[in-house]
Amino acid sequence: MDTKKVKDLMVPLGEYAIVSHTATILDALEALERSQTRLPPGKHRHRAVLVIDDDKKVVGKIGHLGFLRALEPKYSILGDMGKLSRVGLEPQFISSMMDNFRFFEENLSDLCHRACHIRVVDVMRPVEENIDENATINEAIHKLVMWQTLSLLVIREKNGKEVVGLLRLSDVFEEITNFMKEKTGLK
Repeated sequence: MDTKKVKDLMVPLGEYAIVSHTATILDALEALERSQTRLPPGKHRHRAVLVIDDDKKVVGKIGHLGFLRALEPKYSILGDMGKLSRVGLEPQFISSMMDNFRFFEENLSDLCHRACHIRVVDVMRPVEENIDENATINEAIHKLVMWQTLSLLVIREKNGKEVVGLLRLSDVFEEITNFMKEKTGLK
């Protein structure tokens, strides 16, 4: 286990769902669906789509929460609610803000129809967290926990920080679970 590297667990970039920053939410959903059909049996499903700029550089990702956030564009008015709650705002205050903005008053069908045409760049989460492909799994665990993220971009340093894959929390968790079972004789 101590000899395993990030590159041993990562999903190569070519196997992941990727869309241009000019793509719509519907384009991203279709890309995600296509990537799911190419997965080998037993592999975890992808939970995000990577967003690239005109230079093919990964600039963001949109996951399940991002897709849901696209249903209600008024969320962008409030900013990052996760950050607000982490800095000490009470849940009641955040709830009252949400009540005042009257989220999800339209019927779901209309919200979904409108969301199909929203550009991913407007709801994606910029991606800055990364890890070198030759880093240890220990370092990866540290970064996943510290940044509280579901995935890390995997980079290759010798090519000017070229993105070569994505390390997912689900794959690291499965690896650790299997290792613990092996060590305790449960597997």
